[in-house]
Amino acid sequence: MDALQISLVIPTYDERENIEHLIPQVAAALAGLSYEIIVVDDRSPDGTGAVVLRYRDEGYPARLVTKERKEGIGAALRLGYFESRGAVILSTDADLSFDPADLPRLYARIQQGADLVVGTRHGGTGAYEAATREVRVKRFVSGAGNFILRTVTGIPLTDFSGNFRAMRRDVWHAIETTEDTNTLLFEMILKAYVKGFVLAEVPVVFRDRRYGASKLRLFREAPKFLRRFSRYVWQYRHELARRRHLGA
Repeated sequence: MDALQISLVIPTYDERENIEHLIPQVAAALAGLSYEIIVVDDRSPDGTGAVVLRYRDEGYPARLVTKERKEGIGAALRLGYFESRGAVILSTDADLSFDPADLPRLYARIQQGADLVVGTRHGGTGAYEAATREVRVKRFVSGAGNFILRTVTGIPLTDFSGNFRAMRRDVWHAIETTEDTNTLLFEMILKAYVKGFVLAEVPVVFRDRRYGASKLRLFREAPKFLRRFSRYVWQYRHELARRRHLGA
């Protein structure tokens, strides 16, 4: 297990139909690499866990980690990251909004010297597909919010909130995260940045989910995130100012 190159962490809750398609797509994308798939499930009542176990029994390198209670995407990701055994940890959402075929691109950027790589929907050739008015609203909020995060912090990234990323496992253990909500996605980047780790982006296309309903309650979660974001910016204001001064 020490030779594993990649651990892919996928948080799930009621994603049975999506995980049916996702695991084979991941296997095709990562063929030729040594990897494990860690599905962290919040006791989904729809049988998501049973699908993972079936794939495991069929020979896929899939591992099910079942949480005792539903605490949020941050808690699921943190548990999966700590369970990981690969030299590089990747993570993605379960809803097929990110293309598994892009996972090797994240890994390649790590191999080229980056410590943390995010798939960006808002930079370069990245795209956020929006076929409905509801998704267009989410796209606008995501784009505006990420622009504000970049402007306020000075961190040279264009997407802080997408769960499509790669990180060296030793970097994960060095940044000591605490968040259990989706604020973890920003916390990871902020703490890696102020510690001087190398950040990078890979443009990706974000599509609407194919099966099931979104778990994101945008207008309920946004105020919580803003409060936590403000706290982090104040807490790390001196480190952020130092990085700005250095031109990092």
